[in-house]
Order: sequence, then structure tokens, then C-alpha cells
Amino acid sequence: MLVVMKSGADQADIDRVCQAIADLNLTPHAIPGKVRTAIGITGNVAPVDPTLLSALPGVVDVIRVTKPYKLTGREMKPEDTIVRVGNVQIGGPEITVIAGPCSVESREQTVPGARALKELGANMFRGGAFKPRTSPYTFQGLGEEGLRILAEAREESSLPIVSELMSSDNIESVERYIDVIQIGARNMQNYSLLRRVGYSSKPVLLKRGMSATLEEFLLAAEYIMAGGNRNVILCERGVRSFSDYSRFTLDLSIVPEIKRISHLPVIVDPSHAAGKRSLVIPLARAAIAAGADGVMVEVHAEPKKARSDGAQSLTLDMFAELMEELRIITPAVRRGPTVA
Repeated sequence: MLVVMKSGADQADIDRVCQAIADLNLTPHAIPGKVRTAIGITGNVAPVDPTLLSALPGVVDVIRVTKPYKLTGREMKPEDTIVRVGNVQIGGPEITVIAGPCSVESREQTVPGARALKELGANMFRGGAFKPRTSPYTFQGLGEEGLRILAEAREESSLPIVSELMSSDNIESVERYIDVIQIGARNMQNYSLLRRVGYSSKPVLLKRGMSATLEEFLLAAEYIMAGGNRNVILCERGVRSFSDYSRFTLDLSIVPEIKRISHLPVIVDPSHAAGKRSLVIPLARAAIAAGADGVMVEVHAEPKKARSDGAQSLTLDMFAELMEELRIITPAVRRGPTVA
């Protein structure tokens, strides 16, 4: 259910409605808009009598929300959400480019790489300190040492940092060192982890599970937002299919559909979908053309020496080519420049 406040409603009116909702043992979610504030309601297992709220001062309407996802849908919030990370805005007029290696391998690999990507136009730097790997015998990341290296890379490049959180046990360290918490595809339905990052003050980049439906994807984001964290970025990274020429199948059709039914920003990760660096640039171009708010790509100075996912990592020269092509594409889809 959604309570729509009058354009002239003051904070006392909003607080009064929120208290009335809480008195019903439900959870209010104030959602400021450009003209008026709306208050979403979650926690009800049966319909709520709208007359209990419609007569309160400042209320103009009470609307039933029909979708199972409440906070992520446009029924609750018609305006696009813009997630701000430092000077970077994700979901605004400009395209956001997040780039960096699959994993943090050393200071010598990471810090110069961040500086180089900043010079080439990247907006944010990505790198894994904790790595979920299919085999227990492959490189699992440097852990907290990797987080400290990422913090140094931010200091040297001024780029905000994105890194993956795999377990609630590590959240305090991750929050201390990085700017955006990534929840990987394997953890999209790790509900205890989603609940925990819902209480975090850090924005969350949520990747779609490799077999998740659109509704499941949005409900996973709902777990985070229900905890109070409204700064959620959705990421399409490919789904399993019968394809035998790429690692996953990049489902670009989900991008305009998410933009239609959800207010959250959407980025695309063509590197994990492709599994081959030769496919990354064409898929990144297609993602922006489909309406994505940005792309996240893996870049390594020496991909053949990478300790994880070297085959899908762009070289620095290829990343420069990608940035040049995105600068051409973005005006055609009525978006701003790719450089912050």
C-alpha cells in the first residue's frame, strides 16, 4: 500500500502518518519525490483498511500496490533513483563506467591500474578482495590485505571503489575500506546477507543470479531496501542457457523492462556474460543502446598473467577503445558524456 501526501504536507504530517502505520504493526517507508512525499507500507499479510490512513492530515490518497515487490517498483516511486557515490551519479544523465581487474593480486598490479583507468575515463574502480570461485583450489583473493590495497588505489586515483562481499563475517572490513558493496550472482538469494547489507550505509550493487527471473531479481533488491538501504544498483551479468560460444547469455532485454517497472538504476557486466574479451566491447555498446545506466568491465594490464578471469579481461588499449566508442554512442541515446 502507498500513502500519497499532499504537496503542502509538512514533516509533522508525514511523521503522524508514519506513526499511524507503525501502530498497525507495519513498516512505513517515506519516499520523498520532486513534488510530494509518498509513504510505502510493508509487512502486511492481509489488505489494510485505507480509511485508517486516508483521513489523516496531509494525506491525499491511499493506493493499493499490486506487485509482490513494493519498494523497488515504480508504483511506489515513479521517479528514477540516482545513487550518488562521491562525485559519481549512477542513474543520472551520464553513463557510469566501472572498470578494474577481476581480483586484487598485488599493490603493483592494482594501484597503477587504477591510475591508468582514471586517465582513460573510468568513473569507478572495481576489484575483488574476496573471490567466490567454483573450485576451492583456485585463487580466492587476498582478503583484508586486498581491501587495504583497494583503499590505496582510491587514494591514488580518486576513483570510488566497488568490491564484493561474500559473507556477513567480513562486512565491517568491507564497509571500512570500500564505497560500494557488491553482492555477486551466487549470493543474489542469500537472504541473510541481503538483510545485513540492508542496514548498511554503503550503496549496494546487486548482480542478477545466473538463473533468476526478473521478479526474483527485484525481490532480492526488495530485501535490501526493506532494511532501509535505498541506494541499490541492479546489475545484469548474464544467465545460463544452451549457448556454447559464450560463458553466459547476456539478457539485454531485461534492461528496458527493469527501467519500465523499477526506479532503480541498471548497469550491465558484459565481461562475466561473455567470458571472452573479444565480445566485451560489442556487448557493452549494446548495453548502453538498450538503456543501461552504465557498464562494469574487467580490465587487466596483462590479462594472460591474471590469476582469475584473464580470458574475459580487456587490455588497457581495448578499454581506451571502449571508452571512445561509448562517447560516440551516448549522445545517440540522449545520455550525457562518459567521463566524470
